[in-house]
Amino acid sequence: MALLALAGSTSPAHADATVKDGKVGLIVKGKELSVNRAGGWMDGHGTGVRARLYTVHNGVRNDITKWKDATPVSAGMTKFSNVDWNLRGRTFRHGTWLCVEFNKTDGTPCAKIHR
Repeated sequence: MALLALAGSTSPAHADATVKDGKVGLIVKGKELSVNRAGGWMDGHGTGVRARLYTVHNGVRNDITKWKDATPVSAGMTKFSNVDWNLRGRTFRHGTWLCVEFNKTDGTPCAKIHR
């Protein structure tokens, strides 16, 4: 499963990145190995859309948040489902991949946290 997650779009970042994989996007805000906020979006609306964050380090996957309901957002003709987390400066090990997954689509974008 971890290899599939990394097969999608990935982006190196100093805990600060925007990555998109198909219909799913990930935004990470932080400094070096510390992440303050992370959020995700999925193109389109739907009922029961939920998302969670997970990490992959040395091939081991760990869920770091529980499933969270996404908020439907409309901006003109654009419709998407949005979710975000306040991670309050949570520190990750160098080389950890921070990823988001939604329950209604296959895209799993990841950003590499490094010094």
